Amino acid sequence: MKPTQKLHDSGQSLWLDNITRELLNSGTLKRYIDTLSVTGLTSNPTIFDQAISKSAAYDQDIQALTKSGLTREDLFFKLAIADLQRAADLFRPIHERTAGVDGWVSLEVSPLLAYDTERTVAAAKSLHAEAARPNLFIKIPGTKEGLSAIDETTFSGVSVNITLLFSREHYLASVDAYMRGLERRIAAGLSPDVRSVASLFVSRWDKATMDKLPAEFRDRLGIAVAKSTYAAYRDLLASDRWQRLENAGARAQRLLFASTGTKDPTAPDTLYISALAAPNTVNTMPEETLLAFADHGELEGVLPQDGADAADTLAAISKAGVDLAKLGADLQAAGAKSFVESWNDLLKAIDTKSRALVA
Repeated sequence: MKPTQKLHDSGQSLWLDNITRELLNSGTLKRYIDTLSVTGLTSNPTIFDQAISKSAAYDQDIQALTKSGLTREDLFFKLAIADLQRAADLFRPIHERTAGVDGWVSLEVSPLLAYDTERTVAAAKSLHAEAARPNLFIKIPGTKEGLSAIDETTFSGVSVNITLLFSREHYLASVDAYMRGLERRIAAGLSPDVRSVASLFVSRWDKATMDKLPAEFRDRLGIAVAKSTYAAYRDLLASDRWQRLENAGARAQRLLFASTGTKDPTAPDTLYISALAAPNTVNTMPEETLLAFADHGELEGVLPQDGADAADTLAAISKAGVDLAKLGADLQAAGAKSFVESWNDLLKAIDTKSRALVA
C-alpha cells in the first residue's frame, strides 16, 4: 500500500497545493486522484503567478479576454475560475460520496482586500456565484478585518477557506467568526450547513527561526504550533457551543495544515506530512512534497488529541527567546504582504502577455 493511501486511511485528507492548466490538460491531476489518494486542491496568487507567467497554455484565452476589454484583475479571475471549475468537476464524485466533507477546491479573493471587510464580502459572493460549483471554497485571510468578512460571508451561505492562520490564537479567532455566522443563520431560520476549513501555515515558523534557535529546536516550532492548534481544534469540536450548532445541522469546520513543504534543506522532504497525520484534518501539499511522500513517506502514528508535547516544546522555545505571539502576528502580516507582491507580479505578467498577444 502506498504511503499516501495509508495517510488517507488514517483519516486525513490529502490535497494538492497547486493548479496549472498543464496539470488539467495532461491528465496528471486525474492520475493523482486515482493513484495518490488526492481528494482536493488549493490555490493562491503565488501558484497562479507561476502557472500563468511560465506557460503558454493561457495565451489564447488571454488574447481573447483582452480584446473583450476586461480589466487585468477580471481577466485573471476568468482564467482562474475556468481552471478551478474543471478541477472541481474532477473532485465532484468525491464531494458527493463524502456528503460534502471532501472533494473541495479553493479560490482566493484579491489579496489587496485583506484589510477591507466590505469589499472582501462582496468579492467572495461574486466569485462564488460566478464559479457556480458546490465544492468551491472562497479563501479569505484570517486578519482582523477578515474575521468580520468570514462571519458575514458564512452567514450569506458561501463556503470559506480561512487562510493565513499562523497560530492557535489565530485559529480560535477564525473559528469563532465562522461559528458566529452559523449562529446568525440559525437565528434567521436558515440552514447552518455551510462548510469551511481553517488553514494553518506551518513551515514558515521554522524558516523564520532557523538561524535563531539552538540546534535542538531546529524544525520543531512549526510542528509544535500545529499540534497545539490541533488540540484546540479537538477541544472546540467537543465544546457545548459547537455541539449546539451540530445539533442544529452544522457540519464541522476542518483544520487544514498548509505550507507543508520543507524549507530546511537538511530536514526530511516529508517532515510536515509524517509528523502531522491527524484524523479529521486536511494536509495540502506542494506537488513535489506529495510525490516525495508517495515515494518514500513514512507515518509516525497519528497525532494525539491533546497535542502531545506541544505545550512543553513551545514553552522551551519561548524561554529560548522567541516571542511567539509577536512572531505569529509578524508571519501573518508578512504572508499577506507576500500574496500582494505575487498578485502584483501576476497582474504585470498578464498585462505583458496581453500587450504582446494583441500586438
